[in-house]
Amino acid sequence: MYVYKTKGTCSRAIEIEVEGDIIKTVNFIGGCAGNTQGVARLAEGMKVDEAIARLKGIQCRGGTSCPDQLAIALMEIKAQA
Repeated sequence: MYVYKTKGTCSRAIEIEVEGDIIKTVNFIGGCAGNTQGVARLAEGMKVDEAIARLKGIQCRGGTSCPDQLAIALMEIKAQA
């Protein structure tokens, strides 16, 4: 499990499990529960590259968002592979 400390969002961290190139689980720590649960459920089962393409650059406040932070975390996971 990879834990990413978010920056500039209401959520504090994201726990992510990736198997191969598929996102298995996503759990946001903090943030707006309904929105973060929705993003997490939509991302689960998705290919990492597809999730990055769909979520990167979405803005809420401070030039980022929880979906954008998830994309950044996924890019970090890819860079470590």
